[in-house]
Amino acid sequence: MVERESAADIEADAARWVVRVDRDPKLRAELETWLAGDRRRVGAYARAEAGWTHLDRASVLAAEAPRARPLLRRRGVIGGLGAVAAGLAASLVAPRLLARRYETALGEIRRVPMADGSVAAINTSSELEVSMQPRLRAVRLERGEAWFAVAKDPGRPFVVESGPVRVRAVGTAFSVRKREGGSDILVTEGVVEVWTEDGKTPPRRVAAGERVFADNGSGVLSPPKADADLSRQLAWRDGQIVLDGQTLTEAAAEFNRYNDRKIEVADARLADERFVGWFRTNDPEGFAEAAATTFNGKVSLRGDAIVLRGG
Repeated sequence: MVERESAADIEADAARWVVRVDRDPKLRAELETWLAGDRRRVGAYARAEAGWTHLDRASVLAAEAPRARPLLRRRGVIGGLGAVAAGLAASLVAPRLLARRYETALGEIRRVPMADGSVAAINTSSELEVSMQPRLRAVRLERGEAWFAVAKDPGRPFVVESGPVRVRAVGTAFSVRKREGGSDILVTEGVVEVWTEDGKTPPRRVAAGERVFADNGSGVLSPPKADADLSRQLAWRDGQIVLDGQTLTEAAAEFNRYNDRKIEVADARLADERFVGWFRTNDPEGFAEAAATTFNGKVSLRGDAIVLRGG
């Protein structure tokens, strides 16, 4: 029996197809064959195409230099340099000028197709920089969280920098969340290597279905742990928060990542109560009302706060 593709896999493949067809319209026939293989692919492709249309897509510098690959520039940012670039060797273009920055606001979740066919899903209040170099695909996560579906390219490793933490992949899928003191790494497909810049500990391999916390100061302290809960933890990619036994305090903190109106659990009796449920990231009031109903509490609104307390 052929294993059915997950929704996340289809979304990632759809984004890759958008990039490929944008580069080479002759691939349209192959795209139609792929779309016909699963009706879910049609909707996923439409969503990816809409997002790609609104991106500031990269274009190719006119210059060609011996033994150098064509380099990318940002349209509208250094577009005026095209005529000058035509007379320069591509190897003279500073890699930093080729970097692209992505930033999400509070509550915003953004899916970004990359120039190499990889895809990034960027969570709320996050910022990252992507630099596609001839021998390296480098991402610097300045803050927040992102999930990457990495296109295979053995000659160009895909390395994410999160403070002193490094995560290396060739063709796989994983997420990195930058926290105070370190980074969480969750692997959904393939294998990655994780290490810290100071080299205090050797790189540690983390396989699909595993997670690890990389400490900024002490390196990767513990062996990777199998985690059957990865799909719940990555539900944010679809704008969802899935609770499966988290305390109300933990749940409130998760909703507060996405919303200006913050949830306050003002009753110690409720703080450690555990809750199961599915919610949209932008529905903190719905969660608070459901929790109050379950635990015989009450909800009140106070300015920019949603206060949950006992009845």
